[in-house]
Amino acid sequence: MVPVVRDADKKSIAEVEKEIAGFGKRARDGKLGLEEMQGGTFTISNGGVYGSLMSTPILNAPQSGILGMHKTQERPIAIKGKIEIRPMMYLALSYDHRLVDGREAVTFLVRVKEALEDPQRLILDL
Repeated sequence: MVPVVRDADKKSIAEVEKEIAGFGKRARDGKLGLEEMQGGTFTISNGGVYGSLMSTPILNAPQSGILGMHKTQERPIAIKGKIEIRPMMYLALSYDHRLVDGREAVTFLVRVKEALEDPQRLILDL
């Protein structure tokens, strides 16, 4: 089930979280309406909660994009010439090239990465 958070760009993080929690409760209670799952333009899929390390999200027309977020897991990475263990998570973005240019899609993906690495950016809108 993929309910639609409408006007998410005009809501605070707390407002979006509250709406998502409401969707979850109504879905568990069997009270989620069909109209609440129609009209979306972009989907966020979180397969990481089920342990997925990587996948390719499939675009559902007429949506323009889908962001797949995967499990955060400690991995060895090179930092300044040394191997360190850091939490890592893969992101995958699928988008409709007829609507979205690759440059803008990658720029968006980099901004998501930066926001996840420094969550203050979400609150301070940097």
